[in-house]
Parts: sequence; C-alpha cells; structure tokens
Amino acid sequence: MSAVALVAGLASAALFLVVGAVVLFLYNSRLSQREGGQKMAPLWRWWSCWSSTGEKGGRDVEKGQTTARVADGPDPPVEPAVEEKKKVEKGNGPAAGGSDVRKFGWKEVEDMTESFSSAVIGEGGFSTVYLARFGDGEAAALGAVKVHRSSSGSERLLRAFRQELEVLLNLRHPHIVRLLGYCEDREEGVLVLEYVPNGTLHEMLHGGGDASPTLPWARRMSIALQLARAVEYLHDGCALPIVHCDLKASNVLLDGRFDCKLCDFGSARAGFESAVTQHRLHPMMMGSPGYVDPHYLRTGMVSKKGDVYSFGVLLLELLTGAEPFCSEKGQMLTASVGKALAFAEGSGVCGVLDPRLGGQYDAAETTAVAAVASRCIGERPSLRPSMAEVVRAMEAALCSSTAAVGAKPS
Repeated sequence: MSAVALVAGLASAALFLVVGAVVLFLYNSRLSQREGGQKMAPLWRWWSCWSSTGEKGGRDVEKGQTTARVADGPDPPVEPAVEEKKKVEKGNGPAAGGSDVRKFGWKEVEDMTESFSSAVIGEGGFSTVYLARFGDGEAAALGAVKVHRSSSGSERLLRAFRQELEVLLNLRHPHIVRLLGYCEDREEGVLVLEYVPNGTLHEMLHGGGDASPTLPWARRMSIALQLARAVEYLHDGCALPIVHCDLKASNVLLDGRFDCKLCDFGSARAGFESAVTQHRLHPMMMGSPGYVDPHYLRTGMVSKKGDVYSFGVLLLELLTGAEPFCSEKGQMLTASVGKALAFAEGSGVCGVLDPRLGGQYDAAETTAVAAVASRCIGERPSLRPSMAEVVRAMEAALCSSTAAVGAKPS
C-alpha cells in the first residue's frame, strides 16, 4: 500500500513540475515579447493559439471577448488587417479601392464646395453631403462631398469617418458608390464621392407624390438584382467580409441610367468584429425603423443575415411601393404583407403590388421575388438564404426584366 502511495506521490510531483515548466516557458515568452514592444495576450489565449495553429503568432490573439468573427464569413487573412492602418496614413495612398483615390487639402475641399455654400444633396445624423465641382466653367466635373459633423463629440465623429473611409478604400464594384478622395486635415472628416444624379430609391418610390413618375416593374427588378450583387460582393467578394448594417432605400442611389449605387458605410462592420451589445458598446441603434433585423434588436449581434433581412424588406418595398414602417398605423411592412407572402404560390402577392404599376408587371417574376423576400425576412437567421443564394434565385427568375432594361452581369 505504501509503495502505491509513493508511486502516486512521485507521479503527482512530476506532473506538477511539468506544468510549472510550461507556465515558466510561456511567461518568459511573453516577457520577451513585451521587451520587443509587442502587445501581450493572456496565457490561455497563447495556449489556444499554439494548440490550434502549431506556431506562435498564427492569428490575432489580442481581440479578447469583445470581438468575434463577423457571422457567416470565413476567417480573414492576417495580412489585410495588418495593412489596414496604412491605408489612410499620409503619403501612403489608397488601398484596393483604386489608385485614383486622392488625399485633398482643406482648401481644395472649400474650393470645390464654394466654402460649403453649394447645394446640399444629402443629410444624415452625422453628416452633410454637398454638391462639388472639380474645375471651372461648364466643363467642370461634378462630385459629392460628405462632411462628417456632429454635436455628440469629436471622438465618435472621427471613429465613424475613419470606419467609412477604411471600408470604402477596399471597395470597387459597379453598384457601390465610388470613393474619389478624402480629407482629414480637420476634425470634420471629408469623403469625396462620385456624383449620382437621380437621387435615392426612397425618393423615387415615396418622395414625389402621385404626380411623380412611376418606377417601372422591369427597372425595379433590375435595381433589386444589382443591389443583391453589391451586397453579395460585400459579404463574399472582399478580402475581409463586410456587413453594411444599414441597408435601406435612402442608401440606394440611382445614376443617370437608373442603375443603383449602394452608399453610406458609416455603420459597416468588417472582418473580425464585435458581437455587439447595443447598450454597452453602441448607445445608438444601428439600422433604420422597418429595416432592422428583429434578431439584432433582441441580441445586439451583427451578422450577414441582418443584411439579408434588410434586403428582404427592400424587396417588399419595391413590390408594394409602401414604406417599411407606417408611422400612422405603427405597423411594419413585413407584418402588413405577411399573409400575402404566406400564399406566394398563389395570387395573394398580386393583391398587394404597387397600384401605380397599373397591372404592368410579370406575374411569374412577382411570385418568385415574393418567395425570395419571404425567405429573407424569416424570423430565424440560420434559415435565411445567403446573399449568394439570393443572387442565384433572382438571376434565374428575372430574365425577362433584366433583358428589358439591358442589365449586364456585375
């Protein structure tokens, strides 16, 4: 019996020594890292990192519990994240957004907006968009200057500006508004964007009253497909997956051919991102009434499926011509047309179509698009389609409309 106890004691002592040696080794490694000027991660994260990658420094272990991968996206590569800080530093030029992105001086911004006395073509909670002119005379090119201004504090303002700038520097898609340049000489961060002349989709659908021209069915479906491709690009076509977080009709611009341009990336989240709890990290709710994913409202979690939900609401808006939230009735569009969507295989959807269409629509396309919208606004995010699936379904269903407007694959 004593021999068994002796063996057990020796085994325990040996195990203790091994554990102590491992802890000492990890501590010395962290100490060496600190002397080298690097940030230190908790020991358990080092162990997790080594056990999963087989070598030290295989992934960013400094994110901590406030960060998590943007849902439904692949692990982003390390290199783009390292290069992210270089994109907006003076003299380093643009990143993947294109070599034509310029850094402007404040005087140049004043000149192109006539000291901010030019026409205001857009306004948001933290920004004002001015019409800009590059050059003199009738040959002057037009642009849009977005100035970030707010009374809520410069730190938050600067963070929003930097966030939108860094996202836009990485984007190049025919249906996403193009960044031409930026200015960071003052607290009011400035983005210089391409000019998109035909206003927003919201203005086209809701802004002009009965006297305004009606957006035809084929054009509506073309815009829907273009927007779906743009969001799919954000989710799956970028080095770091991007969640827009504020898809709505007023953030969809229409160019001279009435093709769409998605804009306003001030709420976007990219790559490894916070599992956001609204009251703790974001005092103001992201998104807009009627478009916000109920799952986000309940949990504060940002994911690609939140964009899918908002896109589904936009589809309903294009189908019905109704706003996503009726303030008079206090009712969401998703609730008011829910019964019709439940019978998407029959004639229920046709009964809620925009009456301004005057019966000029494709019945088969209507049923197919309503079915896509129904899946997008499903209560359970895991059962919603990805944007890639949405694009495939719409491309298959909208052959007639895309042919009618001459839409090209993006």
